[in-house]
Amino acid sequence: MGQPTPATDDGWWRSAVIYQVYVRSFADGDGDGTGDLAGVRARLPYLAELGVEALWFTPWYRSPMKDGGYDVADYRAIDPAFGTLAEAEKLIAEARELGIRTIVDIVPNHVSDQHPWFRTALAGGPGRELFHFRPGRGEHGELPPNDWQSEFGGPAWTRLPDGDWYLHLFAPEQPDLNWAHPAVRQEHEDILRFWFERGVAGVRVDSAALLAKDPELPDVTDGRAPHPYVDRDELHDVYRAWRAVADEYGAVFVGEVWLPDTERFARYLRPDELHTAFNFSFLTCPWDADRLRTSIDDTLAEHAPVGAPATWVLCNHDVTRTVTRYGRADTGFDFATKAFGTPTDLALGTRRARAAALLSLALPGAVYVYQGEELGLPEADIPLDRIEDPMHARSGGTDPGRDGCRVPLPWAAGEPHAGFGGDPWLPQPDGWAAYAADRQAEDPGSMLSLYRAAIRLRPEFGDGPLTWLPAPDGVLAFTRADALCVVNLADTPVDLPAHTELLLHSGPLDTAGRLPGDTAVWLRA
Repeated sequence: MGQPTPATDDGWWRSAVIYQVYVRSFADGDGDGTGDLAGVRARLPYLAELGVEALWFTPWYRSPMKDGGYDVADYRAIDPAFGTLAEAEKLIAEARELGIRTIVDIVPNHVSDQHPWFRTALAGGPGRELFHFRPGRGEHGELPPNDWQSEFGGPAWTRLPDGDWYLHLFAPEQPDLNWAHPAVRQEHEDILRFWFERGVAGVRVDSAALLAKDPELPDVTDGRAPHPYVDRDELHDVYRAWRAVADEYGAVFVGEVWLPDTERFARYLRPDELHTAFNFSFLTCPWDADRLRTSIDDTLAEHAPVGAPATWVLCNHDVTRTVTRYGRADTGFDFATKAFGTPTDLALGTRRARAAALLSLALPGAVYVYQGEELGLPEADIPLDRIEDPMHARSGGTDPGRDGCRVPLPWAAGEPHAGFGGDPWLPQPDGWAAYAADRQAEDPGSMLSLYRAAIRLRPEFGDGPLTWLPAPDGVLAFTRADALCVVNLADTPVDLPAHTELLLHSGPLDTAGRLPGDTAVWLRA
């Protein structure tokens, strides 16, 4: 553990390829069926060969795992299922020796109901003011204090035996913190310092726009503005204080900010607040040339005034995997439309996902790759009795939940459990070994080989702006530096623009040298 280093900004985060590690499903080092830090450390050479510049770890802290670790009981301890704090420090250092930085996940909106603060509050001790406890409505307090709904479905309030209710915008095991209390703010600034002093280069901020609540806790449906708990102005004081801490260490932030208002979104990226935020308009955009171009243009335009780089992501631990989503009639993503039994053409989805990989990696800004995307993994069907995601239960069983994109990775085709380790905590589907990393590494036409080549060649696009080129309907074509990216989303092949070299293609050209539908190429101008 070192002392704070002078604030430095070498800009690595402006154009980095960042790999998201969902530890529980990445690699199992001790054979117990749960991914762990030992498994990640053993696979660092794989990540270095892939060419990524940073790893974003979803929460690895001590947790009852009621929501995949996003119910944190102790921010200063690693969950025993994953390893120890000393092992995390070794992982951060070993990755850095390979040129790979570490980004950790902070969940500031809520904690676990097993967190010491909440347990003390429930036991009648001090600390209820650190959460949102309220009496109920109705003659006997039998109704929730307001009409707020959980992000996971159902009321956002749970009643205690003493008659009071407490707020949880997510699961009941995740009580919301009261960010109007100075102790809450101080604790999180201390947590940031704790991890920055251990060599962490950045922090991803979960549910970054939800922390602050209207102190009156009014109904959402009363029509008052601003919203009682989404994107409140007082949030920005929190992130200014955080930025001051990060600047001491030369560290960076990426916020999970789901906001439709581009001007409001950009406020989080002002020079004294968050460095970057996830671009969800691109992630949720259907496979449609006009809509993708609009998403790209809007993203670049909303970032330009604050000088922040865009981020590009096709998938994460919360959304349907890309090859599955692109193989469906509805190629966009919306939590509300997830359903069991949606027809999927995986061959079509994979072809589109390969093209989308080249599209995203050619755009200006940073790119996030969710583990398994580089293997072309599809969304898995999880047996009903094995689903763990609370979204499934809270929906009354209609939402398949998010476990389908969290199935443990296949590493070695010829080994038990496809080389993941012990019997996986989520079942791997039949045929999962066909996607194994060792098999793909030997196949120059595999998804893994495409990602490795694209990340290696990505510097060809330089660090300059994007210029759109004239193109037929259904085709996206742009240039950056001396490189061109052309993506054909139409049904018919198109001629390539003038070029001196074909750098990379997501699929073969036709016999006339034209670019087929659902295919992308990188060209040297």
